[in-house]
Amino acid sequence: MIQPLKRYPDESINVNSGPVRSFKDSYKDMVQDLIDTATEHNLEALSAVQIGYPYALFILKEDDGSYKAYANARIINQKEPFNSSEKCSYFFDIPITVKRFASLSIIYDDENGDMQTLKIEDKDKAAKFQRMVDFVFNTSLLDRLKPEQRDQAVKALAGKGHMPDLESCFCPTSSKKDYFISVIDKLLFFMFISLWLPLFNISKETLSGWYTYDKIATVSIIILLIGFFFYAQYEAKKYKQCTSCQIGNQIGIMIKRLVALIPFAIASYFIVNPN
Repeated sequence: MIQPLKRYPDESINVNSGPVRSFKDSYKDMVQDLIDTATEHNLEALSAVQIGYPYALFILKEDDGSYKAYANARIINQKEPFNSSEKCSYFFDIPITVKRFASLSIIYDDENGDMQTLKIEDKDKAAKFQRMVDFVFNTSLLDRLKPEQRDQAVKALAGKGHMPDLESCFCPTSSKKDYFISVIDKLLFFMFISLWLPLFNISKETLSGWYTYDKIATVSIIILLIGFFFYAQYEAKKYKQCTSCQIGNQIGIMIKRLVALIPFAIASYFIVNPN
């Protein structure tokens, strides 16, 4: 049965496809839906997720014009990189150039659920295979582009009347998580200043006040870092194509502040503490 195709910027395509575990009638029906839909739209390749089935399954047109199904496919070796200009029904056949590999060694499950191995040496077929694997693993052509190239592709899509979800396609120029870091840095700065106060003729009452500040600042910074972490997780999911939003970068930012906070807090106990 012919199924409707998912088109950009439909985000329902952004799911990690589950493995095919059963190869009975429901599997055969799904494969037939893929073939019927691909035939209707004259497509060379089509993944299950592109017609709303979240399974690790796709079809490729073979040399004889028939379609072959690949379930649970994995690339185990790839070589000979090249730039591939590709069109995809999800992006309304607008050409997008990405890096691919011309030679692949793959494994997949056939229509009986038996594991098969295959080596692909044809560049065109290898590119199609990699594009379908991308869909299985929640990746599209846009995700493989550099930021400036992705911007150009999004503009091309918009120029054809296909408007993106700008919030999810572009990195934010500013982020609320920056406020967390701004406050933390200010608290750390005054903690650092407090460590120098004993060098001056400062009364015990004043030092006691600063020591109280250091204790409150220490707890506040820890709370702010926790808040920063959870908000960073939220942004990493929301702006998944933005490298500056990813969790690895945010953990590095947190570690730098902790590296400063711990010695400041210890030094405050021994230097600023008037008792």
